[in-house]
Amino acid sequence: MAPVGSRLERRPPSRIYSPSLKFRLQFTVVRLQKFLADAGVASRRAGEKLILDGLVRVNGHIVRLLGTRVDPERDEVVVDGRIVRARRKVYLALNKPPGCVCSRRDEHDRPTVYDLLPQEWQVVHSVGRLDFNSEGLIFLTNDGQFSLRLTHPRYGVRKRYLATVEGEVTRPMLALFVSGIWHAGEKLKADKAHIISGSRTRCVVELELSEGKNREVRRLFESQAVTVKRLQRVQIGKIKLGELKPGKWRALTAAEIKTLIS
Repeated sequence: MAPVGSRLERRPPSRIYSPSLKFRLQFTVVRLQKFLADAGVASRRAGEKLILDGLVRVNGHIVRLLGTRVDPERDEVVVDGRIVRARRKVYLALNKPPGCVCSRRDEHDRPTVYDLLPQEWQVVHSVGRLDFNSEGLIFLTNDGQFSLRLTHPRYGVRKRYLATVEGEVTRPMLALFVSGIWHAGEKLKADKAHIISGSRTRCVVELELSEGKNREVRRLFESQAVTVKRLQRVQIGKIKLGELKPGKWRALTAAEIKTLIS
């Protein structure tokens, strides 16, 4: 064991900090206490105590520095003589059908998106939400950083929607959506909006949004007294819904995950 104050105590093994890829540094390398919590060893606070008590080794070295970062895929972490394995990260794309909610439990006992998944994927949570009557592409994961990257407004990840509405939609109305409107104390705004097809009684409109406030697309149309009859999310970032059938899911590829968080 290195004496307190040694270089080892100030900075753990250099491989932990290896700047191999920006992708790995930003989304794979995590604080040691978070790794312990994610692996189910202890809460973050209890994990910090384990570190300070000298019960945690990284790549064979005792580490007491709370700011230590580890790569769950490459670094060996041992707690009190037991090797700790990282939980496998899961990234799923699902075509949410209308008539179910994205909450894990619903007070009205309505179906949830989790009812569509096999038991082994119940560790995931939805990345953002689609309301009960909306449908289309939604991601599910057990990776909190991935979820944050796709939902926080500062990252501006664009989502594309198709809205089928009752009544006529005009170009000035869509220009208003793009410039932004105030509704219920919030500014709602589409990055892009254009008419796919339309008549005086029915229109299909494509919209792109990057913030995703609660029910934002529906509220944009409600502000103009237009009713949305069907709302489908067809794309998130560069990932399209494609041929995925309603109620079905698939795993995202490594390349797809990278496009979403790069």
